[in-house]
Amino acid sequence: MKTVLGFDFGLRRIGVAVGNTGLRQAQPLSIIDAPTNDGKFAALGALIAEWQPALCVVGLPSHPDGAEHEMTVRCRRFANQINGRYGVDTVLIDERYSSAVLAQRRGERIDDQSAAIILQQYFDEYAPS
Repeated sequence: MKTVLGFDFGLRRIGVAVGNTGLRQAQPLSIIDAPTNDGKFAALGALIAEWQPALCVVGLPSHPDGAEHEMTVRCRRFANQINGRYGVDTVLIDERYSSAVLAQRRGERIDDQSAAIILQQYFDEYAPS
């Protein structure tokens, strides 16, 4: 049984979820909310050191028609940085509408729940049984 971390990358915050290949169920873990990239990667490094994931799943946003935009490029870069800095394999998962399925109240942070949806999508559609 291997641990998998899921990420909903954003410029201000990064939602994090955790699951494993045995149960194949994702659950929200935390929200990384640091003012600098160095702070974000320090928090990310601490999570990776704690959970020792075999794989990281990163949500890949795009326009409804599938066309890429600025955040698509940033998410690809984020996934590459996880692999390069921490030596953890990464998979990109289409995250269109992942936040839309969550009921959000004004001011409520749902980034970790969005990460759980992204990770669950990986388990449901792509993870080997």
